Amino acid sequence: MKNLDPARAKWIRIRMGLLCGTMALGLGGFVSSAYRVQVEDSASWKETAENQRQRRLHIEPKRGGIYDRNGAALAASVEVPSISADVVEMLKGVDGQNAQGAALIDFSTRIAGALGMDPSDVHQKLANRRRFVWLKRRVTAEEAQAIRDLGDVKKYGSAYAPGKGVVRGLAVEGEGRRYYPGRELAGPVLGFVAPDGFGKDGLELSLDEELRGRVEEVRGLRDRSGRLIFSEGTTDESSLAGHDVHLAIDQAIQRVAERELDVAYRTYETKGASLVVMDPTTGDILAMVSVPGFNPNDYGDAEPDARRGRAVTDRFEPGSVMKVFTVAAAIAAGSLKPTDTIFCEHGNYSIGNVTIHDTHQNDWLTVTQILAKSSNIGSLKIGLALGEPGLYGAYRRFGFGEPTGLPLPGEASGVLRPRGRPWYEVETANASFGQGISVTTVQLATAMSAIANGGKMLEPILIRKVTDSRGNIVKEWTPRVRREAVPQAVAKTVTEMLTAVVEQGGTGTEAAMSGFRVAGKTSTAQKVDPATGKYSEDKYTASFVGFVPADKPRLVLAVVLDEPMIGRYGGDLAGPVFRRVAEASLRYLGVPPSNAAPKIKNVKGSDAEPNLVAIAIKPAEPEKPEGNAAPAEPVAVAGPAPAAGPPLPSSVKVPDTAGMGARDAVRAVGAVGLVPVIEGSGKLVKQLPPAGSAVPKGSSVRLVFEPAS
Repeated sequence: MKNLDPARAKWIRIRMGLLCGTMALGLGGFVSSAYRVQVEDSASWKETAENQRQRRLHIEPKRGGIYDRNGAALAASVEVPSISADVVEMLKGVDGQNAQGAALIDFSTRIAGALGMDPSDVHQKLANRRRFVWLKRRVTAEEAQAIRDLGDVKKYGSAYAPGKGVVRGLAVEGEGRRYYPGRELAGPVLGFVAPDGFGKDGLELSLDEELRGRVEEVRGLRDRSGRLIFSEGTTDESSLAGHDVHLAIDQAIQRVAERELDVAYRTYETKGASLVVMDPTTGDILAMVSVPGFNPNDYGDAEPDARRGRAVTDRFEPGSVMKVFTVAAAIAAGSLKPTDTIFCEHGNYSIGNVTIHDTHQNDWLTVTQILAKSSNIGSLKIGLALGEPGLYGAYRRFGFGEPTGLPLPGEASGVLRPRGRPWYEVETANASFGQGISVTTVQLATAMSAIANGGKMLEPILIRKVTDSRGNIVKEWTPRVRREAVPQAVAKTVTEMLTAVVEQGGTGTEAAMSGFRVAGKTSTAQKVDPATGKYSEDKYTASFVGFVPADKPRLVLAVVLDEPMIGRYGGDLAGPVFRRVAEASLRYLGVPPSNAAPKIKNVKGSDAEPNLVAIAIKPAEPEKPEGNAAPAEPVAVAGPAPAAGPPLPSSVKVPDTAGMGARDAVRAVGAVGLVPVIEGSGKLVKQLPPAGSAVPKGSSVRLVFEPAS
């Protein structure tokens, strides 16, 4: 630059300085940006990169199971195949918009053929061209294999042509499905699980959070097509699983109770029915039945009415069953002595402008006779002597008017009296024999348990424990006494009185059992007609609540039949259900008969058929329905052949039912004291034994029906 003109050399130095400065600024900016990206903003850029190369999956944990008290599965989760599609992958290799549209129509037709679906429905799912779409969930093994065949390159080839070539992007994925091995067994108690994995109705709903477990998000690497090529997995799969629920219900007792109640439901043509079996010493609910029931595996085919747990949701006027608690409360309060006799006004008694009737014109009755003959007048006099505050307080001590606390949705608390005011005199009288108040079946069973166990009001237990997937106990329910309903001596006294109900002259002789002393109470309560607000002439609730053995109770049963069309009296309809369920349950539990209990001898001696048995008990007088309507003549009712029970010892002739319909045939057979057993439907084609045969009263008559040709 020495030989250059000084002016030019100066200009060159200026340009070099500007160039170096520009380069220095550029390098500084580059370093600054690199520092910001790699140091200051590294966390956000790293997250962006991870999001681009990773795929997020939500892992649904296995739903916990529901088991009975002995570990038998009532509800379990199984894995079934479901079909999904990646439409972007499916159209890979098909160029052009028109060609892809035609390919989707072709794919839809082939997929629909494999899955038994409408091609238009499949095309509608594929038209959005998403990376993931469900085509059909919970498919059969044959459908899953057909989809695998469509994706088999060896079978169809990799090159696509209309109607030919492999269908890419199809996936057979395992998906959990709820399965109920017992089918209809305890359906209203269990509820069901919807396709979205959430519980609906019953325990599946109330314990949904416990059963579903914890959902975890899992990330894995994906390639440029978005396919998962690596998964990090879960840290501990068992920690995500839902908890298992162990019930107090015994599957064997539940099955017997459901069978017998369903037979009564169909035989008596009732609107519905419920039954609760409890252990009075612990509060365990061994069975809880509501009919009609439903199969949770096919919940979509069931009506909402069939899914309702009637034992806890349905309120009804209990009727004469409440006389038990009225008497117990009066004895405990000292307003009544067990040896007292009460004048029952020849069967008619007026309070204000209301007249209360008894079935028979009784004069003086002991307290035991009032329960055995189910005298409304005797009961109301006891209630009035006790007083409104005493009677109301006693009912509350027995748990009426408050929910039992069972973990089931929709439990009703019942109604004792209008809010904000006490009972008037006539209301107190009505309440003393179960009118003008409402209860649930489980409340009746719980209250009767307090009489059976010596006066302790126990908290009913439906769930014994909840465990995690490793078997560790998360929660546990143990027997808990809420309060003392009545003193132990009073409970023992009332128990002895209740045994008279199923003995000669009582209203519950149909509940008597061979080898066991039974304590219980019948009820035939008129229902209120919503249209008129008055008691109906032809709608009743028939029930029987009792326990056995009376001296050392093992079981408490509450049987409620809603609006029977054939018959009406609780002793005739609900009593046999009590007997059959109790007999089978006691045999199952290994409870031996007592020598002190009544013996039921065979009509023909020891060599006669075991099911044809009789006991020398006078026919029970039907109890008066609660209400003011005059009692109708008792209607003979029918039921299944009992395993044991107290039919009368006389012989009768089998009536001729040829040409009759099912209802008329049942009435004809039941009217002579025989038990019809119905098989099939349609036209009567056979009856066994044949018409005119002489058989012991209480024997079963088989009626075979076949559809008309």
